[in-house]
Amino acid sequence: MKKDERHKLILHEVEVHNRVLLTDLASALKVSPDTIRRDIKELDDLQKLKKVHGGAVSNGYNINGQNTLVDIYAVESKIKIAKKALELIENDSVVLISGGTTNLELIRQLPQKLQATFFTPSLPIAIELLSHPEIEVILIGGRLSKESQIAVGGSALNILSEIKVDICFLGTGYLDPINGLTEFDWEVVQMKKAMINASKKVVSLTISEKLNSRQRYKICEIQAINTLITELDAEDPHLMPYKNQNIEII
Repeated sequence: MKKDERHKLILHEVEVHNRVLLTDLASALKVSPDTIRRDIKELDDLQKLKKVHGGAVSNGYNINGQNTLVDIYAVESKIKIAKKALELIENDSVVLISGGTTNLELIRQLPQKLQATFFTPSLPIAIELLSHPEIEVILIGGRLSKESQIAVGGSALNILSEIKVDICFLGTGYLDPINGLTEFDWEVVQMKKAMINASKKVVSLTISEKLNSRQRYKICEIQAINTLITELDAEDPHLMPYKNQNIEII
């Protein structure tokens, strides 16, 4: 495979999943990790992604980047998902929200007059919430993961064990009707498990390109998700395997 073809595929994977591992890319593209490492460095030098330890993140996911609508992959689809999700948030509700670019679009779509309490372990989400004067923002603290940009570790898990929120908007990296919700970062997996346990209702927001994908660590079975929101019409055939699991599709 030629270098420009590898670069195109690497960028697509990073844009879809926001964060990818060097080893996964090497396996998928059937080249050595050293080759992918050089590719990622070149793409980082070109400012097309951000090189991090063991992999790369998209520019739209990187709080130190420009983080404009231009930087965010499939932004129109994510805005459409966000507008659907708005219908689930009521005044005076208590909301728990993880990181991710789709969740970030949800925060940007919130009405300025909304009165609610938002818990989040995500630094970018917390910063965006500060622009909403009627929302109380509670940042779940802990050791900050530079790659995922969320708080992880015992302190964050302890806080989550002491709350029960009305609704949780869970960032989705990999989702499959058989394998459920999965991730490759073990500490992020533990955080998302705790977020599910801390919530009365769990909502997965995801672009359809992430459907039917899986990673090495399981967060939960598919039945732990109450509602799935994509940019697709609720009756789209691609969503039938999820609807057959008795998940609400919006």
